[in-house]
Amino acid sequence: MRRGCMKKPAQRTRSNRAGGEHSIAFDLDGFLPYRLSIASNAVSRRIASAYSAQFDLTIPQWRILAVLAARGEASQQDLGRATLMDKVAVSRAALALEQRGLIVRRTDQSDTRARRLRLSPDGVQLFERIAPVARAQEQAILEALSDEETQLLRGLLERIERAARRAP
Repeated sequence: MRRGCMKKPAQRTRSNRAGGEHSIAFDLDGFLPYRLSIASNAVSRRIASAYSAQFDLTIPQWRILAVLAARGEASQQDLGRATLMDKVAVSRAALALEQRGLIVRRTDQSDTRARRLRLSPDGVQLFERIAPVARAQEQAILEALSDEETQLLRGLLERIERAARRAP
């Protein structure tokens, strides 16, 4: 559908549990940010259930490993931007990974105050074991969609992300 032709979700009035009063009419189930958040959390939890017990990793730790595997090296600020995690979550996850010997830090050559992180050899080996597990979970989820729908979804998500990053 073209933008001007999109039908808006119906607004609903719901009863308040406390006494039957009506709350503000708002269709939460039709609110895109809410639906994206719920879908993202469900997907993350499904994939995490496959690797958390087997590899003893949290979702933030997995995200950092994945970014470092893809990029080779990054600062904690880079990791925060790439994952949209806050500084504290990145710092805690990076520290836990470093303590396990899965990542190493080095001083940035261009800014001696900054540190660059990369996977250690053990981190690379662990990632190589986890990636197929994560991919298998992704495939299991995407089986609900056709190949065309999967491609469409990927494109739409990229467009939504770009639009959200442009927003004030």
